[in-house]
Amino acid sequence: MPKLNKSTTSLTTLPMSDDFLLYLQTNNYSPETVYNYERDVKTFENFLNESKIKFSKLDKKSIINYKAYLSSIDRGTAQNVKGHTRLGSYSINRILSSLRTYFKYLIEMDYQSPLSPDSIKLVKTERKHPKVAEFNEIVKLIESPIKLEKNTKVGLRNRAMLEVLFATGMRISELINLKKSQINETGKIFIMGKGKKERFVYLTPRSIKHLRNYLYDFSSSSDYLFVPLRGLNAGDKNKKISPNYLQERIKYYRELLQINIPISAHSLRHAFATYLAEEGANPAAIQILLGHESLDTTTRYVHASDRYAQEVHHKFHPLA
Repeated sequence: MPKLNKSTTSLTTLPMSDDFLLYLQTNNYSPETVYNYERDVKTFENFLNESKIKFSKLDKKSIINYKAYLSSIDRGTAQNVKGHTRLGSYSINRILSSLRTYFKYLIEMDYQSPLSPDSIKLVKTERKHPKVAEFNEIVKLIESPIKLEKNTKVGLRNRAMLEVLFATGMRISELINLKKSQINETGKIFIMGKGKKERFVYLTPRSIKHLRNYLYDFSSSSDYLFVPLRGLNAGDKNKKISPNYLQERIKYYRELLQINIPISAHSLRHAFATYLAEEGANPAAIQILLGHESLDTTTRYVHASDRYAQEVHHKFHPLA
């Protein structure tokens, strides 16, 4: 797990912060999640130092000021570098939730905490209408690597990645960490998802075809399914594609295809659920495929569908 730089001129060091991260590790949190907590706690520590606030003197007004600090374009990052963009409400709430968890840990360890976790209130989130690209645009994007990549092998691999993403609805982290051993001969994939939750997802015949085309040309010693072209035969069993690479290529394809709705790896997951819902799929089944803990999270995709809303309007309007 990468370690963040700690300032040697720090005025305040959060108590038991290293113990807190060890606590998360021993409770089977993923390395990525532990790193996110470390980054968020470090951001709060930087705020205390900039504001010259002692941890023992924290009060509710300090938390209000911290929210304002997070909303500012001049805020400091965990590496103590000035931010260049404003954080959205969801990002701010993720940081505040990390802080809540840290305070809960202090109380659990009988440390004299200056504030209760409940005193850290989340900010109000903006309600956005989720945008999903038209189905024909999604298909064009998925098929584009073969036409747009100069290297045939790269085109086959990237096409297979996009096909698998849209066929299964898996998260980008799940795709990147997908190993060959997780797929059986029928296209059934065993996933260890977010929060260590297990589930199965399923390939379509079309995605199986393109995955086989990719594997025929990409012989690799890596345990991972999708591997970079560089160092392909280097014998590294842990070689895998970077999530930043895949996100960058999706953006590149979208721009060349002149698709005006932003599309990311997560957008393909969103589109997977939305189009299943529009075809009449049971929300409970979509919940299982996505690995959502709550059905409420899944039903957003049904209710966010413009076509679903139109059908409800035509079916139930009293003057229809």
